[in-house]
Amino acid sequence: MLAFKGFWTKKRLVGLGLGQFLSLLITSTGFSSSELARRGINAPTSQSFLNYILLALVYGGTMLYRRTPLKAKWYYYILLALVDVEANFLVVKAYQYTPITSVMLLDCWAIPCVMLLTWAFLKTKYKWRKYLGVAICIGGLVMVVFSDVHATDRSGGSNPLKGDMLVFAGATLYAVSNVSEEFLVKSADRVELMAMLGFFGAIVSACQISILERNELKSIHWSAGAALPFFGFSLAMFMFYSLVPILLKINGSTMLNLSLLTSDMWTVVIRIFAYHQKVDWMYFLAFAAVAVGLVVYSIDDKEEDQNRADVADEEVERSKRFDEEDGLQNQGQKSIAGSSGSGETYNKNDSASSIVENMDNVANKKLGKNTLEKRF
Repeated sequence: MLAFKGFWTKKRLVGLGLGQFLSLLITSTGFSSSELARRGINAPTSQSFLNYILLALVYGGTMLYRRTPLKAKWYYYILLALVDVEANFLVVKAYQYTPITSVMLLDCWAIPCVMLLTWAFLKTKYKWRKYLGVAICIGGLVMVVFSDVHATDRSGGSNPLKGDMLVFAGATLYAVSNVSEEFLVKSADRVELMAMLGFFGAIVSACQISILERNELKSIHWSAGAALPFFGFSLAMFMFYSLVPILLKINGSTMLNLSLLTSDMWTVVIRIFAYHQKVDWMYFLAFAAVAVGLVVYSIDDKEEDQNRADVADEEVERSKRFDEEDGLQNQGQKSIAGSSGSGETYNKNDSASSIVENMDNVANKKLGKNTLEKRF
């Protein structure tokens, strides 16, 4: 039976609330991309380019003000930027072929990828309650899939299969990016991570735009209807990237991806109130299932935090004990040296005289041996 005593801690509430705010940001980027695709604008890398510029300017300026050296190797950030840019490219590109509901549903593929990568590279161990929470969340999304099978927007894409494959590939790269960010934000620094990701991400995006999207940008008619979703996407992405490292440091990359599952549910809410569309009752049941799954996944955090605290206390106690023993040993050595006083010179002379005597003995033995050889 799951114990809820002491569950509503400040850390857990911040993690759950921040996760849902990030989910809303992702929902807004999804609607922006869908609106741009509806208007025939096909420039996925250009949509993310402004986000990387903002990251480089804001966090890069902070780094320059601090004047602190890099805590991680610079080429790690190049690889991370390459993976992140291509993940954004593939997922945004998918909106050209498949509707928003399908994209957000298939994004859940990142969750098993994240769990596998964190287990393999970060040595994260998951208990059965974590797997139960993930299963409940994915079960909620399965309900959405069954409810959405006969929906009209499901078949609205020009090539749903191609779009779904792009989402799968992008979700896999998102998993690699999230796990890498979790490692870097815990071993380096959040400001450094965002600054270097923005700097190298802007360079990679600029190169890709010059090759793939140069003609597309020239053909865009920049009206208010096209500019607002374009820049709204970049602003939402900037806020998302700025807040993701905080959640990664608090709860890890698996919790991040589980929280983002509710983005499909927020999409339904926006469809109801903004577009006045009717949705199936199973959407609400699925939303409740995902919420329960998030709570179940978070329940065991207190026990894990206590274990980490116990290990840390044990390490501190061991370090103190070692320092005390080392101090006693140094004190004993100093007292012996102080009590000996001038005897130190005597010990050095004795050592020198003993070495001379040993050399004489060796020489005498060799001389005697040669004499015997000559005699016989």
